[in-house]
Amino acid sequence: MEKINRTDEEWRKLLTPEQYHILRQAGTERPFTGEYVDTEDDGTYVCAGCKAPLFSSDTKFHSGSGWPSFWDVMDKGNVELHEDRSYGMVRTEINCAKCGGHLGHVFPDGPRDKTGMRFCINSAALEFKPE
Repeated sequence: MEKINRTDEEWRKLLTPEQYHILRQAGTERPFTGEYVDTEDDGTYVCAGCKAPLFSSDTKFHSGSGWPSFWDVMDKGNVELHEDRSYGMVRTEINCAKCGGHLGHVFPDGPRDKTGMRFCINSAALEFKPE
């Protein structure tokens, strides 16, 4: 996937303040406040920063965590995983491979009958494209 490189000023013009905070500064929205927590419509979730396709509604599930959760990504090449040792924890951060935007974290406590993974994603890092 071809990378997008923009200046900080360009990102600030393209994104809302909340999107900028999450995608460019690795922020997190408060649980149960995001636009897509309870969305059940069919479609595709794309990166709010660059529109790369990330998740299908077919893999979305209600985890009870307060953030949209998915048990798999649409294409493993569209995301990058990194170790995150912030806040005294060891977690796996998930970023958009195209623009480098912070999406959330992935945990090994997802549906056991699927991948067993829970991609816990900030709503503000996503845009939903209905089918």
